[in-house]
Amino acid sequence: MEKPRQGFWGLWNISFGFFGIQIGFALQNANMSRIFQSLGESLDNLTVLWIAAPLTGLLVQPIIGHMSDRTWLGKLGRRRPYFLAGSIMASLALFIMPLSPALWVAAVMLWILDAAINVSMEPFRAFVGDMLRKDQHTVGYSLQTAFIGAGAVVGSIFPWALDQFGVANEVVGGGIPDTVKHSFWFGGLVYLLSVLWTVFTTQEYSPDQLRAFDTDGHEDAQSTVRALAARSQTSAFVWIGAGLLVAALVELSGLEKEMFLLAALLATYGLASIIAIQLAKSGRGNNMLSDIVGDFSGMPDIMKKLALTQFFSWSALFIMWIYTTPVVAQYAFGSNDPNSAAYNEGGNWVGILFAVYNGVAALAALFLLPTMAQRFGKVRTHMICLLAGSAGFAAFLFIREPQILLFAEIGIGIAWASILAMPYAILASSLPQQKLGIYMGLFNVFIVVPQLLVATAMGTVLKHFFPTEPIWTMAFAAIVMALAALAMLRIKETPN
Repeated sequence: MEKPRQGFWGLWNISFGFFGIQIGFALQNANMSRIFQSLGESLDNLTVLWIAAPLTGLLVQPIIGHMSDRTWLGKLGRRRPYFLAGSIMASLALFIMPLSPALWVAAVMLWILDAAINVSMEPFRAFVGDMLRKDQHTVGYSLQTAFIGAGAVVGSIFPWALDQFGVANEVVGGGIPDTVKHSFWFGGLVYLLSVLWTVFTTQEYSPDQLRAFDTDGHEDAQSTVRALAARSQTSAFVWIGAGLLVAALVELSGLEKEMFLLAALLATYGLASIIAIQLAKSGRGNNMLSDIVGDFSGMPDIMKKLALTQFFSWSALFIMWIYTTPVVAQYAFGSNDPNSAAYNEGGNWVGILFAVYNGVAALAALFLLPTMAQRFGKVRTHMICLLAGSAGFAAFLFIREPQILLFAEIGIGIAWASILAMPYAILASSLPQQKLGIYMGLFNVFIVVPQLLVATAMGTVLKHFFPTEPIWTMAFAAIVMALAALAMLRIKETPN
């Protein structure tokens, strides 16, 4: 039995909520450092902002994925309760954030906003897989990516646009400017309204209907727990040992202290595995911890192979997000002094570059990816797009004119569109329907780990080998993006 085919407006309604989610996410990424500094935080302590968001996602997404797989609230459905609740929380956080009277209030609001965005975001990934037949997964995730790109453009340029219309962009004596306040309030409103649009214009399939659609003979939901019960504790102690080894390396080699977080994550997963395995062996495997650990350790082969591509591609992206500003300021505007006018001019131009690659991603998702996937298949399409992104990063090594750098963003935008669409389209067509939420949540692990590594290890590499030449970070980005493309050679195309 096949799911009904969705028309254009059905596809639009399923993914429109992501437009508002991405506006909120873009406002957070572009303005949180500004808010913290306006409230008195020093520049040296802002690195933690690169860690807070992925750690929140790492904790929240698997839990929400697990819960949404097991939820059915009648007319409200399976996934919609979660992104509705997340949108309400996020909208409140976006409204309160720029009114924060003290640094600690803003810090709390950031964690609430991060958690709320992840509560909204994870079920939306699974929602597309729930609602669409396999031959529409590519176009469904591509349209979702188009909304992501459009939302990122709007969220990124909105404070700048308000400034052009005369809204105050600074506060005498310090504080959060009106451009940021009004942007956050606008973002909170659009976030909520766009998610409400999806909630009220879609109707989810019931669990019985989804079971009838899932005719591929996938294993039952408890199979990974049974496999967990048959495992020894050896692998769990290996994870703990890996965590202790990383901690020792950080202490002995002088790596950035944030790497202790990675060590803690490895050791914590090992400890969780010990508990989960013991519960499964004793016949008490019907719990969230055993389910999540069992599903992570027993993830399908296609997901393991895609994980390597995710690791490399997201490593390149985080290098770009952290280091594009110093690269552009130094090599295209001639200044490495953060207090100079030229450096700040370069920083403003980076905002334009980022808006361009997001705009390109939106267009590529609508017009390029579906056509390429139909002609070359999803696997080859992703590989080609990743190579385009690698070329875009490599172009930074040679281009010194700010306007010509816009051409580099075309390749990066094409890669960004594919990264947001193709892996999920491949996964949704290959995963068991009853575990789509948890596996989409666990897939986020391979986004978080590279962010932790880049935010810590890359800084150490730059400091020791290229302390005055940040341009080489773009060479690293080009190389690891090319490695992501090569990793796709391990994956065989499966027919819809």
